[in-house]
Amino acid sequence: MADLTDTLTDDVAELLHRAATDVVLPLFQQLDDADVTEKAPGDLVTVADQRAEELISAGLRRLRPGSVVVGEEAVADDSSLLGHLRPGGAGGGHLSGGGDVWLVDPVDGTANFAAGRRPFALMVALLTGGEQVGAWVLDPLGGTLAVARAGHGTTVNGAPVRIGDAVPPPGELRGTAMTQFLPPKLRRRAEAGGERIGALLPGQHCAGREYLDMLVGEQQFVLFWRTLPWDHAPGALLVREAGGVARRFDGSDYHPAEDAPGLLVAANERVWAEAREALILD
Repeated sequence: MADLTDTLTDDVAELLHRAATDVVLPLFQQLDDADVTEKAPGDLVTVADQRAEELISAGLRRLRPGSVVVGEEAVADDSSLLGHLRPGGAGGGHLSGGGDVWLVDPVDGTANFAAGRRPFALMVALLTGGEQVGAWVLDPLGGTLAVARAGHGTTVNGAPVRIGDAVPPPGELRGTAMTQFLPPKLRRRAEAGGERIGALLPGQHCAGREYLDMLVGEQQFVLFWRTLPWDHAPGALLVREAGGVARRFDGSDYHPAEDAPGLLVAANERVWAEAREALILD
């Protein structure tokens, strides 16, 4: 596995800041109707998403020649790109040869961005040989940058963070269940269970901000149903490297190559078990 160097870590962070400054923020609250379209019913894309992904993708390829970029907007045009996440899959199974694959979400929280509201984030993850080795999440309006290197921990704005060491006691947790896509039975279970576990917060329609809020102690768990890889590979590594857990509902560790619904992220083992019992189990 190629080492994720300090220089590369900083270069990717600088690339995200540049995309935010040069492309995303100048378009915030400045979009015309023609600048917002639907990839599918209810699934928006803006010119900011498209332009930022082009800038970020080109920069990542320069930083790691020979690497493959799997971006959200590129996949909307060519779903076979997802094959690069699966050894031996479509696209040559790039990971099977130990190659580098970048996952890019150029504007996470597009619906918020298109409506002229916050939060939204720019996110990147790096997989080498199928293993998650790096993650970056930038909330440009919140002024928050989180970075993780596998085996080296997580930083927020340059300061190391650890979560889960000082969480509230049982029954006093704070967290979010992203109920929009949950099956009806599970939605009812999660909403009822939230009252028992503590406080169930409204979702922010931005996975990147949900993960950042876990890192800064605003909440101790997040439940998702949809698990698109660019939405969760960055945040999952950030949380794990900070001492938390990111697992499927059956307890198996999350991996971005798996095309399956359901993800529960928590500050530590105890929180994960408590949240699973309250929100998921019958």
